[in-house]
Amino acid sequence: MVSFSAMSILDTIESPGDIKRLDAAGLKALASEIRAAIIDVVGRNGGHLASNLGVVELTLALHKVFESPKDAIVWDVGHQCYAHKLITGRRDLFEGIRRSGGISGFPKRDESPHDAFDTGHASTSISAALGMLEARRVLGEGGEVVAVIGDGALTGGMAFEALSHAGHMGLPLVVVLNDNKMSISANVGAISRYLSRLSATVRYQVIRDRVDRVVKGLPRVGSFLYAWMVRIKRAMKALLFKENLFSDFGFEYAGPIDGHDIAGMVRVLREAKSLRKPVVVHVVTRKGRGFGLAEENPSLYHGVSPMRCTDGEVEPVAPSTFTEAFSRAMVRRGCFDDRLVAVTAAMTKGLGLESFAAACPGRLYDVGIAEEHAVTFAAGLAAQGLRPVVGLYSTFSQRAVDQIFHDVALPRLRVVLALDRAGAVADDGETHQGIYDIALFRSFPGLPILAPASAAELGLFLEWALDSGGPAIVRFPKAPCPREEAAYSQPVEEGRGVFARRSGAESLIIALGGLAPCAVDASDALLRESAQSGGGSVADVYSARFASPIDEDFLLDIASAYRRVLILEEGVERGGLGEGLVSLISSRMPRVEAMAAGFPARPYPQGSRDELLAAAGLDAIGIAARIRSAERSRPGGRIYMFKAAGGSP
Repeated sequence: MVSFSAMSILDTIESPGDIKRLDAAGLKALASEIRAAIIDVVGRNGGHLASNLGVVELTLALHKVFESPKDAIVWDVGHQCYAHKLITGRRDLFEGIRRSGGISGFPKRDESPHDAFDTGHASTSISAALGMLEARRVLGEGGEVVAVIGDGALTGGMAFEALSHAGHMGLPLVVVLNDNKMSISANVGAISRYLSRLSATVRYQVIRDRVDRVVKGLPRVGSFLYAWMVRIKRAMKALLFKENLFSDFGFEYAGPIDGHDIAGMVRVLREAKSLRKPVVVHVVTRKGRGFGLAEENPSLYHGVSPMRCTDGEVEPVAPSTFTEAFSRAMVRRGCFDDRLVAVTAAMTKGLGLESFAAACPGRLYDVGIAEEHAVTFAAGLAAQGLRPVVGLYSTFSQRAVDQIFHDVALPRLRVVLALDRAGAVADDGETHQGIYDIALFRSFPGLPILAPASAAELGLFLEWALDSGGPAIVRFPKAPCPREEAAYSQPVEEGRGVFARRSGAESLIIALGGLAPCAVDASDALLRESAQSGGGSVADVYSARFASPIDEDFLLDIASAYRRVLILEEGVERGGLGEGLVSLISSRMPRVEAMAAGFPARPYPQGSRDELLAAAGLDAIGIAARIRSAERSRPGGRIYMFKAAGGSP
């Protein structure tokens, strides 16, 4: 593995301006050094590997032609920005990418002026770039704007809305379409097939380019023959290939071109820049380029945990995660329930649904990066008697709020939403935190929200949701499954939870989902301390199971046996379960001290899950400290709202 100290060219790159002085050989060598740096650091930190290796030459070509930050480059999703960060003044910070206190794995405006737009979700780049370009026109400011979007992100409907508007406005927007046949899993749908047909002409493009250069080089008659050939080609195109998708939207189209040929891309990008019209530059890249294992299996190496860089073997994860438990539960149910189908938005692998697809052929629908469509498509399936489970990451469910309300909750269709990555999400930063779904969906009518504390509960909850007769949400964290508690195997009763620890203490911890194991650990620690000291804080633990609905009378009856109650949830405090229960308890039982803890409204930057929970005081240590503090405070009916710590993890 090449170390930073050995990288003679990369060590000299302090800004994109340094790229412009490099010749073809220098750029090629720099591309190799950048790949080595990415493999090295991602191998130690984890991160998005294959996507970043695939765009190294494209990144260099963009910075060769355009002048960042005067010219704005907007990266769709942004998970492919590592090479961009390395050459825009963050080389010395790259070692800490995606780590607590380090730079983000996505573009962030407050991190560098070269990051033109904050991104993290797909299909936003063309809309944002068009808005930026129009603002520059209105304000009389110069500079180009480029949107770099992958073929996976192009499956999102928002991208087509933006293409339509951009073509109508006619501004000189350059859209670079990075076609690598992949998002996280292999792309699906008509758009992918269409781009494949366009990409099939790459060999023709290479041959044509060679012929053009030969003809141009002919003495005396070269320029005349070349002009004649261009007219003939245009006439043939007009006759045989009247339009393509992008020209229908009002764009000029160039491509497909080799996305690893820097000189070729520089030439085409300069031409696109000079046209002063909306242009799509279609480049074909290979995801994982330069790292054999990632090239062979780009889906596996899309986002990786730390790995041994000598052989590229990914370190094994925990024996069982909530995602794996969801996958097993889907297969178990699918093997005897022919009505069960799964729908996902380009997250087949991320949600562990490959096993379901193998066990239940023809019953998995991957609709591409189109969460809104996924939900309403599932509603249509449910309306005709199927039992769809829509698998989304919590952060991406935010893109389908209206569909969940209008097409699922109001008509009470039997759609189950499985929200993976709910709560604190490691490493990916603010855009990927799954802390808003409870506050977003808790008020929706007839939409139960369940949060399992273990693998066994996840299986129970999925079965209950499928058989409940209406819609439901099952949310679970990106985390290893904790040890099973006897309480977690108890039958599900709507609106009611179960006791994981009960000893007649004066304090009660009501914990939701992934925080129940933390509360159990805190309770056990307090009990040990009390036994050792001959007295001290002790707390019982009630796993709420439901964020909504809540059997209020049942809960109040439980709370009445305690002097103080602390409610914990892995979501934002404002509008969440804790806020609602504090209000309920304080209005009906003023003698009981009611407290709530969750995340602040603004998410923390990147860090491990443990670091994020600790920063909010939601780990076992923080929970125990809250109980000790509450027991030391003056009793007498005062209501406490504990706020999350304000510092970064």
